[in-house]
Amino acid sequence: MARIAGVNLPNNKRIEFGLTYIFGVGRSRAAEIIEQAGVSPDIHVKDLTEKEIASLRHEVEQYIVEGDLRRRIFGNIQRLKDINSYCGVRHKKRLPVRGQQTQSNARTWKGPRPAKAGKKR
Repeated sequence: MARIAGVNLPNNKRIEFGLTYIFGVGRSRAAEIIEQAGVSPDIHVKDLTEKEIASLRHEVEQYIVEGDLRRRIFGNIQRLKDINSYCGVRHKKRLPVRGQQTQSNARTWKGPRPAKAGKKR
């Protein structure tokens, strides 16, 4: 089992998809990392050699991933809340931030509809 950036990659997956288990690494970045490390994208995680794992680790370290990325995102949202920007106020109220309509949608953010008292069917 390969461990890169504090994440255990699944053995039965190709390295191209296994790298996406790291927070901050998507499909395109995984392909870029594999190309720079000189590893075949068709190889499975369980078939990697120690040398290949070390080169992948080195390439992943070039990016901000996992805990550092989570802290950065949280810090950015916290800054918006502190300065009371429009986006920050929307975050505080747990409403959609990016201009979506909320009269009929946004159930994920707003939660389930409240029950109406005395509603007849």
